[in-house]
Amino acid sequence: MLANSALFRWRFWGCVAGAGALGGWPLQSAQAQESPRTYPAPAPTPRDSAQGAAEARDKQQFANPSVLGMGPSKGIIVRYERTPTFGVNATGEVAGVPNYSTEATKNARLTIKGYIPAWNRPHLKVIIGLNYDREEFKFRNPPSNYELLDNLENKGLKSTGAQLAIIRPVDAVHWYLARIKGELAGDYTSRNDLRTTDYLRFSAEAFYGWKRSPRFSWGIGFQYGYTFGRLSFYPAVIYNRTFNDRWGVEALAPARITARYNASEKSLFYAGYSVDGLNYLVNLRTPLVRQNQPDKLPLNTLELREIEVKFRLRWERELLPFLWLGAEAGYRYNYAFDAFDRTNADRERIIRTKLGGAPYASLELFAVPPRKLLEKAGVRR
Repeated sequence: MLANSALFRWRFWGCVAGAGALGGWPLQSAQAQESPRTYPAPAPTPRDSAQGAAEARDKQQFANPSVLGMGPSKGIIVRYERTPTFGVNATGEVAGVPNYSTEATKNARLTIKGYIPAWNRPHLKVIIGLNYDREEFKFRNPPSNYELLDNLENKGLKSTGAQLAIIRPVDAVHWYLARIKGELAGDYTSRNDLRTTDYLRFSAEAFYGWKRSPRFSWGIGFQYGYTFGRLSFYPAVIYNRTFNDRWGVEALAPARITARYNASEKSLFYAGYSVDGLNYLVNLRTPLVRQNQPDKLPLNTLELREIEVKFRLRWERELLPFLWLGAEAGYRYNYAFDAFDRTNADRERIIRTKLGGAPYASLELFAVPPRKLLEKAGVRR
């Protein structure tokens, strides 16, 4: 659901877009296979020499969104994120719903993801992704007797999903990319809770792009999902570019823009921002009655829409040939954390909640294609 739904990792897409596979792991593009042993591998451009540019075009057979210098593809990801104490102010937007203020002493997120290249051919790449996300809250002096907050503390918020991504290289310049994702998102605790389809969420995106050089790829398209809280359709731009042997940029605008610094072959730094939207179904143990509105049905569920902006610094470091560490820190600004009526046709906002901004930190371990196996196949990361 996260745009970083993100959504899907562009570095994984780009690496999969190359020709061939090794033991089920995606390989990089044909152009990357010819690169020298510097990191990121410099590629000839028209400004270098006309002859070098011609050679680069001859060697690059299939275009894709990735560029030289991007980090390694990710197969399995385990991430844990935590924030310190921050304020919580809930305001009732309809009659009968009171206001409430407290502090969240804990907000933690656990994310587990896996990506599998199901089909890897020069002109067609198919990737299957699975994910499990859990977000937990602890509030000061529980129980609060404020049902929305008590529900969040007792059950937490979960998202279990699967996605299918397709990359279709057309020729040495043009490429298509499409993704569809379905997930169960809410405060469910057992299979019995999942009998309703209300937990089901869908998102999709599609792009058409141009690989201008081994160090520059961009595309235009759309995203349909919950990046901005509610289900919406909006245009998007992919912009991946490596300017020199150290600096580059990776963007899925407007949701994410990141500057990249390649310190070495085994160490990368990132700085930028991301907009993340989440949408959950929350089951109420006690039906909420909209007072002085006899035409409205009592509410058994609420739709929780969360939007946050993160300003972040990130470091990725190789620990083993197949294992990397990611450490991230920054500031999280919560734009919305609002609960809406899902029962009545008006879809009115019931509770407006403001979560205070707070610093955050996360640690991540992710598995990558082993370096020696890639080198034996003639591929340089």
